[in-house]
Amino acid sequence: MDFEYSTEQRMLADSLARLVADNWTLARRRAREGGLDPAAWNALAELGVLGLTIDPEHGGFGEAPASLLPVHLELGRGLVDEPVIASGVMSATALRASGNAEAAARWLPAIASGAAILALAYQEPGRRYAVAPETCALSGLVLDGSKHLVWHGAEAHAWIVSARDTADGEPVLLVVPADAPGVAVSDMSTLDRSRCARIDFSRTRLAPDQVLARGEAARAALALALEWGTAALCAHAAGAIARLLDITVDYLKTRKQFGQPLAAFQALQHRMAEMVVAREMALSMAYVAAAALAEPDARTRRRMIAAAKIEAGQAGRCVSQLAVQLHGGMGMTDELEVGDFFKRLTVVELLFGDTAEQLGIMEETAAMDEAATMDATTTMEETT
Repeated sequence: MDFEYSTEQRMLADSLARLVADNWTLARRRAREGGLDPAAWNALAELGVLGLTIDPEHGGFGEAPASLLPVHLELGRGLVDEPVIASGVMSATALRASGNAEAAARWLPAIASGAAILALAYQEPGRRYAVAPETCALSGLVLDGSKHLVWHGAEAHAWIVSARDTADGEPVLLVVPADAPGVAVSDMSTLDRSRCARIDFSRTRLAPDQVLARGEAARAALALALEWGTAALCAHAAGAIARLLDITVDYLKTRKQFGQPLAAFQALQHRMAEMVVAREMALSMAYVAAAALAEPDARTRRRMIAAAKIEAGQAGRCVSQLAVQLHGGMGMTDELEVGDFFKRLTVVELLFGDTAEQLGIMEETAAMDEAATMDATTTMEETT
């Protein structure tokens, strides 16, 4: 995959950088407390950010997965907390992958234009990172159960909800409008000032056209949505890491001790070198995650994205901790935005599965590959 920016991508990245600089300053981010800014959201839609990978037939631009990289790098540099990944990446991917043409025609143009925000509701209380639905159940067309940690859930006009069909135990994906009867939403702030929600469904009656996919189609669409979301999140993390490094280097060049800048001290130069290495590793693995989205083999794709997520978490922890330390006592205060980057990178490590969860994915896919190789060898020997 060629990651050299095209002319169009460079123009988009430059325009987005200017938009982020104007709308996501420290003061404006904190004043919003993670809430949606309609003007900024519309500006993102007008730039084409929300419909970037949505096909032109549904009002998007039909760009390749690699286009996620320049966009989410810039959004990460500005700590943009709007539901771009939740709606424009994950929900759009789930709709596209479900194979439900009617639902795609209804929702994808609205997502691309910013008129509708969708969020993916798949996690259930007490089940940590488990993806397969269990306690949230669909009986006929009646939905009961709870979803929690729904990223930007309270801002959404509808949710893509995973549930277990009580008739056959198979998973089902549903599009549930936020104004559906029997729905209760509890909005809450997270560590990094973004928002998540708990959604409770009590005898929520749905229409037949709100069933997005069933069985294997539902399972595959949900998995692909999480993979696309994780890849975009890795790029977001790489952008945040790069910006935090820039802030730290500027501080060390400005702050003086014993008559010279802190950047002149060799011990601190070593710490900066560690941060540079971590930044380059995070960026490299963000490339890997974006490349994985075009990988046809599902196990290889999962393993590549898991590896990228692990590196994003480790690099984010390294850079954010060193940034706080190198700012001295001020790094622990709310006066500087260093803490904002620290909190965002901490949350990034936990979203969609922490390091332990990603290591489990890598072990699982490696075991599956080994089993497939052994089966192929056995078959070949028997044939011979």
